[in-house]
Amino acid sequence: MKSSLKKASLSAGTRNALWGYGFIAIWLIGFFGFTLYPTVYSFIISLNDVRLTSNGMQFTWRGLYHYQYALSVSGDFKMQISEGLTFIICATIVVVVFSLIIALLLNKKFPFRTFFRVVFFLPVVIMSGPVISKLLTGATVNFSSHGELVYTFLNDLPSVLRTPTLFVLENLVTILWFSGVQILMYLAGLQKISPDIYEAASIDGAGSWEKFWKITLPHMKPMALINTVYTVVEISNYSGLGINKLISNNVFNQTRIYSYSAAMSWLYFVIVAVLLILVFLVFKLFGRSDK
Repeated sequence: MKSSLKKASLSAGTRNALWGYGFIAIWLIGFFGFTLYPTVYSFIISLNDVRLTSNGMQFTWRGLYHYQYALSVSGDFKMQISEGLTFIICATIVVVVFSLIIALLLNKKFPFRTFFRVVFFLPVVIMSGPVISKLLTGATVNFSSHGELVYTFLNDLPSVLRTPTLFVLENLVTILWFSGVQILMYLAGLQKISPDIYEAASIDGAGSWEKFWKITLPHMKPMALINTVYTVVEISNYSGLGINKLISNNVFNQTRIYSYSAAMSWLYFVIVAVLLILVFLVFKLFGRSDK
């Protein structure tokens, strides 16, 4: 009797496993066919010179030549990487903080709350295509011509503060456009915090400031980590970044077709990956300090 039950349970477990593999099979086929193979192929292209012939592509081994050219010879790549990293870091900080503030406001009860939630999530729906390009090109802020007093004040600051501040302000519309998903994720996290915790804190005499730092913020740290990683990846893939434009413009460069663009893509990938590792380490460090 026990052996038959065991066989039945094993067969049920096997069936569940097969169902699970069946569900992820489509993703696995897509990953190996449309993600892994092009990724490996692009790395091979970056190590070769490519020549288009009537018989297809012909490769000539060059090793790390295109990587060395991007890092040592090409001034455009280093300049665009520097500006891109500045934008990614500044924009990520602004988006993560702004999203948390808006989520805290939208989590409160007030008239037309659902409408305002839709408004803040709307940019995600129309993020791609000519709509976003038209909106962003017509809604940028230039403090040098329209805000002379603000520009003069900021220009007197040390360069460490002046450069990122001006960069964020001049790209403010673009930065805030990336906040929809992050607000939604913060809202999901806020709604999981039990109201009983806040009530107990109020009984103990805690004010709104203490509740935020001792209850809300610690509960939001996992969501903040996810949002930070998501924002870095999202902004680094933004087509409006100079580094992405540089890579795209060099894809069909006749002197270095495909190869140089692939090498720059891999260098950019490594830099963004290092940035993500630093993000993880920073959150881990803050988590240890709280303990």
